[in-house]
Amino acid sequence: MRFAFVLAAMAAITFPLMPVQWLAIRFNLAARRRIPIIYHRMICAILGIRITRVGACVREHPLLIVANHSSWLDIAVISAVTPAVFVAKSEIAGWPLFGRLAKLQRSVFVDRSRRHGTAAVNAEIARRLAEGDPVVLFGEGTAGDGNRVLAFRSALIGAARDALAEAENVGRVWIQPLSLAYTGLLGVPVGRRHRPLVAWYGKMRLWTHFAGVGRRGAIDVTVTWGEPIAFGENADRKAVALALECSVRQMTVGALRGPGAAGGARPS
Repeated sequence: MRFAFVLAAMAAITFPLMPVQWLAIRFNLAARRRIPIIYHRMICAILGIRITRVGACVREHPLLIVANHSSWLDIAVISAVTPAVFVAKSEIAGWPLFGRLAKLQRSVFVDRSRRHGTAAVNAEIARRLAEGDPVVLFGEGTAGDGNRVLAFRSALIGAARDALAEAENVGRVWIQPLSLAYTGLLGVPVGRRHRPLVAWYGKMRLWTHFAGVGRRGAIDVTVTWGEPIAFGENADRKAVALALECSVRQMTVGALRGPGAAGGARPS
């Protein structure tokens, strides 16, 4: 019964808002950034996702946000707390409905089978940064199991350097680490055994996982913003990637250990 309600409620807000967002993008309206926030906040409410925020997204621009990744829920959670454009794998563009939604959020699609395409992707990310859009990059390059943070890849962080060349009078790009930790399910702390009920990774089927989340709901997630790093022309890309990785790992571990370890949490 709950899953039927979730599907009906999501359809009731998704299909009417899709043409509105299309028009906002088509005519370059400011609403193109605001609509996804409103939409994903409603999606989180329908699914029963309770977000606790620690810290805040910085106001400085250009801004690249680098986060860990463990579930398709990450998109809704991040979009509910800040306006953002995502970097996503190219396969998502062809998915029914989800691909259309990703395009309506103006995602930048990456073909991981074409290494020589990284420069083109970086240039596209740089254009979004220059236009004032915060761009979210999942630093691990893949989804993990939510129990740990994988090593960050430094290649796409090169978009920050491209942004310096793309935008005039920009001496630096800000890169802010972001941690997402799914800490509770049905009011009970999530351990290693049950975190896959929330995390979506490996060869898990999307529809099956989505249905499970829709039937259960009541998911607690802690979103923690780290200290931004100023990325200038002489910045070491690999060193910055390692610093971001360490920051996200520390914040994630703190959140998974509990509110006291995370520090300063407040429900949104």
